[in-house]
Amino acid sequence: MGCLGQSWLIWVTLLDLSISTLGISRLELFPYGPSAGDELLDSGNDQTRVFTLDHPLMFFDGKFSKIYVNTNGFIATATPAKEEEYLGKMPARFGMIAALLGDLDTSDGVGKVYFRQDSSPSTLQLAGDHVSRAFPDDDEVTPTHVFIVTWVDMTTHKVLSRGPGPHHRRNTFQLVIASVESTSYAILLYPRDGLKFLSTHNPDGRSSVIHAGFSKGQTGSSSWSRQGVYYRTTDDKEASVQSLSEKTNSGKRGVWVYEIGTHPYFTNVAPGEVTDLPPEDLADSGLYYPRQGQQQVVEYPTYHPVAEELEQVDLYQSPARPLPIHPVQYQPHQQQQQTDDLALLDSDIQVNVFSYNSDTCENNRQKCSPFADCKDHASGYCCHCRPGYFGNGKQCVSQGKPQRMNGKMHGRVYVGNSPYPVDFASNDLHSYVVSNDGRAYVAISAIPLGVGISLQPLAGIGGVIGWAFALEQPGYVNGFSIVGGEFTRKAEVTFLEGGEKLTITQEFKGIDQHDHLVVDTQLEGRIPELPQGATVQIDPYTEIYQYSNNIVTSSSTREYVVSLEDGTTETKKYQWRESVTYQSCAHDESARKVPQTQMLRVEQVFVMYDTTQQLMRYAMSNKIGDMNGGGGVDENACYTGRHGCDTNAMCHAGEGTQYTCKCASGFTGDGRICYDIDECRESPQVCSTHALCNNQPGTFRCECVDGYQFASDGQTCVEGDRPVDHCQAGSHDCDIPERARCSYSGGSAYICSCLPGYVGDGRSCQDIDECQPGRCHPDAQCYNTDGSFSCQCRPGFYGDGFYCSSEREKTRCETHRESALSASEPGPRGPRPLPGQYVPTCDVEGNYELMQCHGSIGQCWCVDANGLEISGTRTGPGSTPTCSGETGPIVRPTPRPDIYPLPAGTNLLFSQSGRIEYVPLDGYSMKKSEAKTALHLPEKVVVGVAYDCVDKMVYWTDITTPAISKASVQGGDTIPIIRSDLGSPEGIAIDHLSRTMFWTDSMKDRIEVASLDGAQRRVLIDTDLVNPRAIIADPVNGFLYWCDWNREAPKIEASHMDGTNRRLLARDGLSLPNGLTYDPQSSLLCWADAGTHKMECMNPSQSDRREVTEAIQYPFGLTAYGKNLYYTDWTRNAVITVDRHTGRELEEFHPQKKSRLYGITAAYAQCPSGQNYCSVNNGGCTHLCLATPGGRTCKCPDNAVGVSCVESEGRY
Repeated sequence: MGCLGQSWLIWVTLLDLSISTLGISRLELFPYGPSAGDELLDSGNDQTRVFTLDHPLMFFDGKFSKIYVNTNGFIATATPAKEEEYLGKMPARFGMIAALLGDLDTSDGVGKVYFRQDSSPSTLQLAGDHVSRAFPDDDEVTPTHVFIVTWVDMTTHKVLSRGPGPHHRRNTFQLVIASVESTSYAILLYPRDGLKFLSTHNPDGRSSVIHAGFSKGQTGSSSWSRQGVYYRTTDDKEASVQSLSEKTNSGKRGVWVYEIGTHPYFTNVAPGEVTDLPPEDLADSGLYYPRQGQQQVVEYPTYHPVAEELEQVDLYQSPARPLPIHPVQYQPHQQQQQTDDLALLDSDIQVNVFSYNSDTCENNRQKCSPFADCKDHASGYCCHCRPGYFGNGKQCVSQGKPQRMNGKMHGRVYVGNSPYPVDFASNDLHSYVVSNDGRAYVAISAIPLGVGISLQPLAGIGGVIGWAFALEQPGYVNGFSIVGGEFTRKAEVTFLEGGEKLTITQEFKGIDQHDHLVVDTQLEGRIPELPQGATVQIDPYTEIYQYSNNIVTSSSTREYVVSLEDGTTETKKYQWRESVTYQSCAHDESARKVPQTQMLRVEQVFVMYDTTQQLMRYAMSNKIGDMNGGGGVDENACYTGRHGCDTNAMCHAGEGTQYTCKCASGFTGDGRICYDIDECRESPQVCSTHALCNNQPGTFRCECVDGYQFASDGQTCVEGDRPVDHCQAGSHDCDIPERARCSYSGGSAYICSCLPGYVGDGRSCQDIDECQPGRCHPDAQCYNTDGSFSCQCRPGFYGDGFYCSSEREKTRCETHRESALSASEPGPRGPRPLPGQYVPTCDVEGNYELMQCHGSIGQCWCVDANGLEISGTRTGPGSTPTCSGETGPIVRPTPRPDIYPLPAGTNLLFSQSGRIEYVPLDGYSMKKSEAKTALHLPEKVVVGVAYDCVDKMVYWTDITTPAISKASVQGGDTIPIIRSDLGSPEGIAIDHLSRTMFWTDSMKDRIEVASLDGAQRRVLIDTDLVNPRAIIADPVNGFLYWCDWNREAPKIEASHMDGTNRRLLARDGLSLPNGLTYDPQSSLLCWADAGTHKMECMNPSQSDRREVTEAIQYPFGLTAYGKNLYYTDWTRNAVITVDRHTGRELEEFHPQKKSRLYGITAAYAQCPSGQNYCSVNNGGCTHLCLATPGGRTCKCPDNAVGVSCVESEGRY
C-alpha cells in the first residue's frame, strides 16, 4: 500500500474512533459492487431476479436452492407476489427475509441493488466473526458459503410529502446469508449514515413504516394452508427502524445476527445474544481491514450524504433496550437472564397491563371478580381479591378449595423419524388440583397409541395448573395469585439426545360458569419415539421462575428414566423453557410487588399412558418457595401438605409445627370435614329482584331471569333485549351439523367450529383426507370416510391396521389362558378346565377383562392391565364388583350439593348440557316449583337418559367422553359403566326385568346390549343404520323399537330384543324423527319429528298410524305417562306436555338454565307390572338373557371365550 493509501487508512481509523458510538460506516459493509464480483439487479420498481445457490439456504425448517432478490429490500424463497399483495399487508404468503422492506425504486440510476455468492476465505472469515461474536457461548462458526445482497442509495417509489426532497433521502443497507452444513444465519448491516427515510407509500396510497424481519409464508397443502411464523425485528414505529443503526444484538452497533434455519429440525428464529457494547479501542474499533492479498475497492455513485449526519447524533446516548420482537417471538433481553432466554413461536405476545381506563370504580366495578373489591387510585382503578380468596382481582377463587381446569388440545406432533404427523383435534384435557396440599392430576383423552407412549415424559403439558395453584411457602405466592386466569403460556421442549423440539402454546381464558379454569392447548413439533410397552419415571425436579413486568420466565433440565419391557432402563434428558405473559393493573404498584425469583418444587411425579382407554395421565405435587427449596424436618405441615385438613379447607400455620384447619369460603365444618353452604336456601334474598339463585359447590351465582340482564353494577337485573340463541333457532351461518358445531356463547353470540375430521373456519368445513401415505401399516388398506378414516389389515394379516403381521402375537392374557387350558380335560365342546382350575378371560383384543371370575368357587374380582388382582375388589357368590379400570383418583360429583334425591312419586328426568334435572308430577301435571337438579355433570353433553325402577338408578349417555354411566337418584357417585369402543352413544333403554340395557351409537352405526354393570356386551344390529337415535324397550312383550333420522331415508324400526325379526314400522312422511316412546297401557308407540313438526302414534302390531298434533317446533326427547306425552324442545328450551287423545298442549316448563334439553324419561314410583322369561334366574342363561315374544334367547357377550357361555333359544 502506498503512502496515500496508508494516510487514508489512518484517517479513517481515527474518524472511526472519534465516532465509535455512532455505529458502522459504509466502509465496514462487506465488499460490494462490480469489483467485488456482484451482479446488478435491473433498475426500476419491484424488480426480481432468481439466483441458484451452490449450497442451499436453511430457512426455518426448509431447504431452498433458489432465492429471489427484490428491489423492495428483501429476498424470497419463492416467486414473490405482486407488491400490492404484501406491502402494508404483512406477513406475505411466500417466504421472505426482509432486510428493510418498503416500496423502493432504482429507476433514477442512483440506487443500485448488488448481489453475489461468495466463498472466498476472507469473506467467510468476516461472516464467521460476526456470527461467533453474536453467539459467544456457542462453538465458533466457520461458514462454507455466503450470499450477499446490498441495497445502495435506495429511494422511495413515491415521494413522501414531508421532509426533504427524494434526492436527499436515501437508504443503504446489506444482508448477508452465511451457511454451514445444516444451519443458516442472517447478518444485517445498517451503516450509521444509511437510514434517511423510515416510511414509504404503499400501492394504495397509505404510508407505512418500513420494517425488517423473517416470514415463513403460508404452510400446508394446496387445499388447506395457514400463515406460518412471522418474526419481526422492528415494530410499527419509526423509532424502531432508526434504532437498527444505533443498537445491536451482536456486540457491534448496527450489526444484527440471527440463526434463521436448521435442517431437518427447527423451531425458532434465534437472535444474537450480545446486546451490550464493550468499550471501544483501536484493537476493536469495528473497522474492516483488507486482509493480505485482498484489495478493498468500494464503488460509490456520485451521491455521498455522509458528513451532514454526524452532528445530528447524540454522542452521549446511553445504550437503549434491544428492539421488541413484535408478533411471533419473545426473547428476554436482560443480560443476567441470557441462560434462560426463551424463543417462542406462532402467535403474538402482547406484554401489556390490564385494559383499565382512567375511570373510577363507580362505573367499572362489574369488571372485578364477584369476590373482589374495587379500589380507586390516582390514575385509575384496580381490583383486589377479598380475604379468603386469591387471584389478580379480575378473577378470584376461594382459598383452600380444589380447582379444576378443562380445555381442548389441538396440534400436530411427529414421533421419532416418522415423516407423518399425529394430529390432535379437540382432545379433552382435564385437570384437578387439591390446592391446600399442591397435588395436581391431569388427564388427556383420545391419545392414539402411536403417540401416547412417547408423550409420557411431557408431564409439563398440564403441569401449569400445578404452578398456578402450587402450595405456597411463607412469603411466596403461586401463579394464580399473580396472573389470574387469563394468560398465555408458551414452552419449548428440546430433547438433548436427538435434538427434537416441541412447542407448547396454551391460552388460558379465565374461569367459566362452573368455576373451572378454561384452556386451549396447541402442540407443534417432534418428540423422540419410545418403544411399545415402555414406561417412564420422572424424578423430582426444581424450576426457577423469574418475574418481571407482566412476564414470567423459567427454564430447567429434566431427567426421566425409560423402562423397557425387557427390564432395561435408559436415562434421558430434555431442556424446558417457558414464558407466561399476562396483564396486570398498572395503577397500584404495591399490588405488583412479587418476589423477583421463586422456585417451584415438583415431586411425586406420576405418568402413565392407558392403552385401553387411550388416556394420558399425569400427577404431581407442587410447592412454590425460595431458592433453597423449603424448610427442614420440623417444617410446618401447612407448608408440606401433610396435614389433615379437608380438601375444601385452608391450613393455617401456627407456632412451630402447630396448625389449624378452617373451611374455605362457602363451606362449613370443623376444617377437617367441610360441607357446602347452600347460600340460596339460607339467604333467599341474596339475589336481586328478577334474578334466580343457583347454588354451586362453595359459592352461588345470581342469574337474571329471561328478558332481563345485569345492569352496570353487575348485581341489579334490568329489563333488556331478549338475547337470541342462533344455534337453537337455526339462524346461524355455521356449516351443516354433520360437519360443524354451533356453540352458544351468551347473549346473541355463537361460535362455529368444525367437527373432528374436518377443517375450516366452522362456517365452511371440508373433510380431511387422512389416508395419506404412511397413515396405515404397509400391509393395511386405508379407507377415508366423511370426517374420519379407518385402517384394516389386508387378508392374511392380523392387527389393528396401524400395525399388521402375518402372525398374530399372543398377548399376556392369551398366553396365561392357553397355559391354564393346557392343564385341562377334554369336553364335548372343547377343552374343559380341571376342577378348581382358574382360567382368565380375555377381551377381543387379547387384554385381560377388567373383571375376572373363578367359576368353581363363585368369586369375582377386578384386575389391572397385567391381570393382577386389585386389592379389596373380590366378592363372594351372587355378586360382582364394579371394575372401572381407573388407576388414579376419580374425580366425581359429590353428594353435596350436586345430588338432590328424587321425591316420592313419579318424576320426569331430563338432560341438559352438564346436568340431569327432574320435575315431580302431581297426577299428570308438572310441579314446576319443585324442579331440581338431580346431578351436575360439568363439561358433559348428556343426550339419552333412562331409569331403572328396581335399583332406583338413572343411566345416561355422554357424547363428549364418550361414555355410558349411572348414579343413584337417592344420592351417590357417578359410576362409569362403558367407556371403550364408543363413538357417539345417544339413545338408551333399560330392561328392568332382564337387567340389561340397550343403546344406539350414531357414529358406530349400531345397536348394542349389555348387562347393567357393563361386563357383558354384545352388538345386536350393525347393518343398514345411519343415524340411530332414540331406542325403547318393551320388556314384557320382548320388543325393541328405534328411530333412524337418516336424512336420505328416515325410518322407525322394530325387532325382538335379541336383534332378530327386524322389521320396518314407518318410513313415509318422516323427516327427522328424534323422540320415541312406548306406552305399555295403550300399546302405542309414539314419536316426535323435528322435520315435519308432527307428533304421531301407532300400534306396532296393527300399523294404525295417526297424527297426535302438528306445528310443534324442534322436539328432541319424548316420554309417555298416562294420557300425556312429554317432550323436550330445542327451540323453546322447555319441557312441554301434550294430551295424547286431544293433541292439545297443556303446559310447559322452562328450566332455570337456558340451554338445549335432550333426553327425557319417566321415573316411576313403582315398577310397571309384568314379567318375561328372563325375570327369574336370568332365564337359565349363563350370560345375557334377551326376551322375545313368548320366550327368550341366551346370548354370549362378544368377548366370551371358551365353554363357560352357552347360547340357546326358546323357553326353559
